[in-house]
Parts: sequence; structure tokens; C-alpha cells
Amino acid sequence: CLLSLTSRRKPQRPTPTCRFIENAEGKYISPFHDIPMYADESQKIFHMVVEVPRWTNAKMEIGTKDLLNPIKQDVKKGKLRYVANVFPHKGYIWNYGAIPQTWEDPAHKDGDTGCCGDNDPIDVCEIGSKVCSRGEVIKVKALGILAMIDEGETDWKVIAIDVEDSEAKDFNNIGDVQRLKPGYLEATVDWFRRYKIPDGKPENKFAFNDEFKDKDFAIEVIKSTHNFWKDLISQKTGAGELNCKNTCVSVGDNSYCCTADEAKAAVETHPCGKAESIPSSVDKWFYFEKK
Repeated sequence: CLLSLTSRRKPQRPTPTCRFIENAEGKYISPFHDIPMYADESQKIFHMVVEVPRWTNAKMEIGTKDLLNPIKQDVKKGKLRYVANVFPHKGYIWNYGAIPQTWEDPAHKDGDTGCCGDNDPIDVCEIGSKVCSRGEVIKVKALGILAMIDEGETDWKVIAIDVEDSEAKDFNNIGDVQRLKPGYLEATVDWFRRYKIPDGKPENKFAFNDEFKDKDFAIEVIKSTHNFWKDLISQKTGAGELNCKNTCVSVGDNSYCCTADEAKAAVETHPCGKAESIPSSVDKWFYFEKK
């Protein structure tokens, strides 16, 4: 059953650097492959795996190359990675995560952006009032989408809201975000444009003149990334370094399937790294003129 999902740190590892997902039966699963994309297909409600709670800085992501794809903290040059604060932003300004069973194919050149996919599940910015927990699996409705170009790769950003949020009934398309949360979309573009500058990288670019596309467009993009994922899991497309092991997917020829015991063994042997305190430098603000 995947209607109730929880996350758990590896036993005896009190560290946020590695987190596995369990189903309602307490069995470990892959958040990339095992959780259905749709929570309710008829209503176009999607599952979202929360990687980064709002206001936090640790750059957590689904480990697409690791067995069972735990949510893990990115490492750069041997150090845990934290996103920099570019004034006036502090940490991630939404609950940030991904839609399972989607994949931005690095071999597919997108007709709108002119760039290939970034080899990851499609990203989601959840704009509701609640600060979610890392590893939480929520149900969201898509409101719109932003086409970011990150170092020459297509990196779609879905704007969505948790259907259980107290404000959800008022948000049904991207125009509602502009009307009810004025400045939020502009802040989102600014955040994505400049967040890598403190690391010495250039500003990110966007298709469609930096404009968000609407709900219908977003849903079509999500569906296309689901089709790319189906080709991946059925081996119509090469996986490369991606780890496609899963416990319950039944899409075509699923030779990637593993048993619950194999999944448990993988968790027990997975190297999560040593616990580290968050450095004080994470709270620093960086200031840059807007171009």
C-alpha cells in the first residue's frame, strides 16, 4: 500500500544526510520508481516527494544513482552542500521536491528550451502555508511551470500546492498565484536565476522570456516526463549511471525489481556518512545587483 508513506533515517545514524522512504507496511521503497506519479489521475493530482522543507538550506535530493534512491545531501568537493542565501531570500522559499515516476531524459532535446533534460525527476515548488518535512510524500495539484535552463540543461520547475492545504481551494492556475500571492512568482524567478552566483557560476536562464506557463501546459510536461520514465524503467532507454532498482513497479519488462528483503539489506549496508553540525556560514547573506 502506498497511500501512507513515511521516511526514516538509517538506524544509529542521527544525521540528515541520508533518508530512506518506507510504505505503510514498513518496507523500504524507492521514491523515484515505486511511488505512483498520480495520487488521483482523474483529478490530475500528483504525488510529491519533499526533499527540502521551506526555509532550510541543505541541498537534499533523491539519490538517483543509489540503490533504492534515498533522499541524500549533495556533496561537493567532499563537503555537504548548502544552498547560499542571496538577499533577500533565506534558504529555499518553497517546499521543494520532485514528482516520482518522472524523468527528464538527457538524450531528449526539448522543443521549447532547445536543451536536453537534466537526468533527474521533474522538480516541484510547493507554495502552500505549511512547512513540510523532509521525506514527506504529499498530494499536490499543478498550477503552472517555469522552464529553467541550468548550465545548458532543461530543468522544469512545477509550481504546485498541497491539496490538503487550507488555501488549496483558492488556487487552480498560475494566475491565482499571481493574484493571491503577489511577488511570489517574481521571487521564484529571482531565486533560481541567482542562487548559484555565490558558487562562482553564472545566472541561470529561462525560456518563454522568464514567464510561467499555465496549468494545462504544466500537466503536459509532467506527462511527457512520465513517458520518458516508463521508457527508462522498461529498458527502452539506457539507464546509464541511474539506479532503477524498485520493489513494485509493473511497467513492461521490469527486470529491475528486487524483493523486500533485498531492499532491507540495501538500507542496512548503505553508507550515509558521518553526522555533521550545520556550519554557521550557512546563515550568511550574499548581495548582488540585479541586472
